[in-house]
Amino acid sequence: MTARETAESRTAVPETRSAPSTAPTAGRSGRTATLAEIAREAGVSAPTVSKVLNGRADVAPGTRTRVEELLRAHGYRRRRAETGRSPLIDLVFHELESAWAMEVIRGVENVARDAGLSVVLSESAGRLTPGRTWADQVAARRPHGVILVLSDLDESQRALLTSRSIPFVVMDPAGDPGADVPSIGATNWQGGLAATRHLIELGHRRIGAITGPSRMMCSRARLDGYRAALETAGMTVDHGMVRTGDFHHETGYRQGLDLLRRPDRPTAVFAGNDLQALGLYEAARELGLRVPEDLSVVGFDDLPVARWVGPPLTTVRQPLTEMAEAAAKLVLDLAREQTAPSATRIDLATSLVVRSSTAPPPEL
Repeated sequence: MTARETAESRTAVPETRSAPSTAPTAGRSGRTATLAEIAREAGVSAPTVSKVLNGRADVAPGTRTRVEELLRAHGYRRRRAETGRSPLIDLVFHELESAWAMEVIRGVENVARDAGLSVVLSESAGRLTPGRTWADQVAARRPHGVILVLSDLDESQRALLTSRSIPFVVMDPAGDPGADVPSIGATNWQGGLAATRHLIELGHRRIGAITGPSRMMCSRARLDGYRAALETAGMTVDHGMVRTGDFHHETGYRQGLDLLRRPDRPTAVFAGNDLQALGLYEAARELGLRVPEDLSVVGFDDLPVARWVGPPLTTVRQPLTEMAEAAAKLVLDLAREQTAPSATRIDLATSLVVRSSTAPPPEL
């Protein structure tokens, strides 16, 4: 062993011995490798290996991954220390400004309150991945877990949280979170199918749709359900009847005007979510169309406002509060090591709620 390697070993050993979160066991060679040996195999210094063991953020993602693989191979395991956790759950939204977010917050708060924990709210300002410094802040406060809503983590953020034994769960993932990421969703395809089938059964043949962002998995699934209902009924999918939205009221209004000004305007619209449905209501009023006499409207989510608006909105109920409760319970189970994250994917059922915004088309 060189003088430099000896010095590095002496530098690293006190740090790893004082870190209660790591425990070396006999690895693939039958004995515990030293940090210097693992460092040499990884092509890095022993202090870098020590940083990875202790969850430090100042390690490149590729280096962290390489070192963690070697640490696992040599039998180093990180213990989850309940005593080192702060009494918090981190809840991260890509956007906070909607009634949709309030239903999610309510569900997480229900579980956190029963567990004696508080909830820390973060917003990624419309981005699907939190900002660069967010993961460092979470690692510093060591919550019981992290719930990401319509968001995801990049490779370095995942590596940092994993190295600090901070579990995370994705609720209603925007994209495919991967088989190794625990996630809670809803049966969006089935919901889109049920909404459109309801309109078909009422006798509608010109059925429009306002979708959510195409980059979001839930939006694509709802649109696929809409298409499947039309095709199953022997109807042609008219792409001119489909508009892309962003799940906000203003887009429902703007795209609604565009659809309803067509010479062959739809007699019914699946609005993608409740907020876009309310924007569509406004567009219909501006054009002198009555709901449901001239235009049937179906939303998605079943927010409280769906019951209060006039006429009360037919919608697909997405159990947002229950989804949030399931996500919070799952992340706490992961913190207690009760559930294997690689085997966890839960989709809660959606259901059609028929109210007063749908009726047979005017020509019948």
